[in-house]
Amino acid sequence: MDDEVGSPVGERLDRQRFHGGQDDRDQAAQKAGYRLQSTFKTKEGASHPDRDAQFRHINDTAAESLAAGDPVISVDTKKKELVGEYANNGREWAPAGQPVKVNGHDFPTGVPKAIPYGIYDLGADDGFVSVGVDHDTAGFAVNAIRTWWEHVGRERYPKASRLMLTADAGGSNGYRLRGWKVELVKLAAEIGLDIWVCHFPPGTSKWNKVEDRLFSFISINWRGRPLTDYQVIVETIGATTTKTGFRVEAILDTNTYPTGEKITNAQMKTVPITHNDFHGEWNYTIHSRPIPEALQNNEARHGTTK
Repeated sequence: MDDEVGSPVGERLDRQRFHGGQDDRDQAAQKAGYRLQSTFKTKEGASHPDRDAQFRHINDTAAESLAAGDPVISVDTKKKELVGEYANNGREWAPAGQPVKVNGHDFPTGVPKAIPYGIYDLGADDGFVSVGVDHDTAGFAVNAIRTWWEHVGRERYPKASRLMLTADAGGSNGYRLRGWKVELVKLAAEIGLDIWVCHFPPGTSKWNKVEDRLFSFISINWRGRPLTDYQVIVETIGATTTKTGFRVEAILDTNTYPTGEKITNAQMKTVPITHNDFHGEWNYTIHSRPIPEALQNNEARHGTTK
């Protein structure tokens, strides 16, 4: 408890002129209505003035796409997880006195990590996760979307005329990331669909559907369980269900995705992109056209650059 002078508790107790020992001060604080509490994450930083307008734009664009029978997916990378007998947040039912034993300390240096990239399909209300073993790059992110399309989307949306993505402002699918856009050019050419992209404003990632409709359920499903190997992670994610019928498919991506590939200004000028009149940096369309020659030999599929 913070009871120093200048803190809320300290000031109140000081006003009461209470100067006993720590136990007495604790009792006085409780009588004054204070309790020991952990911090609660709610602050997101300064809100962008067009935050709500961008939310409306995303909702309107998604509604337009869904009404046309086109897929709308929410995408993002879940936090990396240590692979091995390490503690996982939460508690799980086990025989009394027989908790699952894990290592006493986490040593992240040199320990394998799993990188879950999630895709939530708004129209079908189900999830897909690609678990990477290398780096969280734009190449990895877009390959997860490519894998979803090959395994699920193509058959589910045979008459689709475009694919809409909602993504966070940063990370491997950030709106400033050149590699993200170059990778989407390749994907659009492969699947024969224009790709509409709408980014959530900075500091609003929790509003992205993939967070509360996919990642939250995965976290509940593997709470308190050590993620001992990649197969356990994939199987645990794939076992995620809800009473309403929500299901998740998971696959393991063993490809390597080196970082540090450079994409030049000249190459970026060949990207077939149309920026929306409203915040074109957040809202844009990657057109399905043959991959420009300047991008064909670029290794951006296996790396990113800003």
